[in-house]
Amino acid sequence: MERRKKYLAGLLFIFLLLVSPCLTYADDGGEANVITQTVILDTLWVLITAFLVFWMNAGFACVEAGFCRAKNAVNILTKNFVVFGITLVCFWAVGFALMFGDGNPFIGLTGFLLSGPDNSPLMGDLYQGVYSSLNWTGVPLEAKFFFQVVFCGTAATIVSGAVAERIRFSAFLLFSVVISTIIYPIAGHWIWGGGWLSSFLGVGFKDFAGSTVVHSIGGWSALVGAWLLGPRLGKYGKKGEISPIPGHNLALATLGALILWLGWFGFNPGSTMSADPIKIAHVALTTAMAASTGIVISCLYAWWRLGKPDLTMIINGSLAGLVAITAPCDGVSVFGSFIIGGVAGFLVVESVLFFDRIKIDDPVGAVSVHLVNGIWGTLAVGLFDVEKGLFYGGGYKSLLVQFVGIISVGAFVLCVATVAWLIIRAVIGLRVDVNEEYLGLDKSEMGLEAYPEERVIPEYTIAQDA
Repeated sequence: MERRKKYLAGLLFIFLLLVSPCLTYADDGGEANVITQTVILDTLWVLITAFLVFWMNAGFACVEAGFCRAKNAVNILTKNFVVFGITLVCFWAVGFALMFGDGNPFIGLTGFLLSGPDNSPLMGDLYQGVYSSLNWTGVPLEAKFFFQVVFCGTAATIVSGAVAERIRFSAFLLFSVVISTIIYPIAGHWIWGGGWLSSFLGVGFKDFAGSTVVHSIGGWSALVGAWLLGPRLGKYGKKGEISPIPGHNLALATLGALILWLGWFGFNPGSTMSADPIKIAHVALTTAMAASTGIVISCLYAWWRLGKPDLTMIINGSLAGLVAITAPCDGVSVFGSFIIGGVAGFLVVESVLFFDRIKIDDPVGAVSVHLVNGIWGTLAVGLFDVEKGLFYGGGYKSLLVQFVGIISVGAFVLCVATVAWLIIRAVIGLRVDVNEEYLGLDKSEMGLEAYPEERVIPEYTIAQDA
């Protein structure tokens, strides 16, 4: 009987929550702030999807560690763990203001240390004067910040894989500060913060969830880092021959890819910033479709091109499809996402082979996945968007705007990233020495091993301990 009463009381509470038109609470000043059901549901949706994007850190860690050698696993895992802590602190202090703060078409100038009106306004119109670019969403400021900081963390993490197995740990951490404080926020302001690209030529650059803002920015930064570091020892011979350096744990890498795919269902559908069932369902399906066709095409093409259905190519094919659909996922048809993902699966295989031919050593294929397919996905908006895409009668204007955005962001990131990497190299050095690289960064840099050999305790020690 008592259990039944508790059950009925629970049902009554849920019923009242659903049917009540609004809930109110009093702030410190005694004024009532209205939280509508819409705000409640939108906030829950934004935070849940942000948690999924945060979980992508685990996916990146697994993929990168699995694709690299065992002697560098701890180093890679540590980089992926620490980078989010750095990102959150830097983005909170400076980056969020530069990206979303009111300022000029090139940079935000207000809202440092997340100092919005009344500290944490609920409704979007209260952002006016500090974060005007966020007026379109009514979720609390801190929810919006958390959703954005996990995106920034993703951009910073992309760099880790491309520079793996030979970069100094301290050099990577310093660059993480630069990308999360300067590079990502300023370029992001141009697109998502109300900057010049957001209204360019009256059409505006469109990047729904970050093929350029997140993935291309991370990809350009990774490309410069990998180029300046040079290849790993033994990767390329004196006569130009390519020596594959296989990863130590493809089971771990496969698990990481599946974690990333799950996280992308926060990345793309969460960018609706509202609990709109129709839009969420559509974005989720286009996201899944592009990943799936990326898998199928990369498998078949690698099988034909290399003679074997290479698992590493298939993993990167899934991620390439996900990166490519990130910009256009809300505005393309399911058939459009089918084509976009298929092209991505082809591109990632050819791109990995191309960068090997020009001797840019990217151990995990990060540049091919995130930069090449970030560019493709951004261009796909101008081709496949059902409202303004070229293939749907929208003309060339949208495609032109997308192209200008790609070039502008790419030029900015290349310049700033190059300067940052060169300064870091001059001050502390970028690359470990030959002996440290040969020994492995786990022993030389971290003092730990992911798979330590079993130590046999001498008998006399056991006797003394007894």
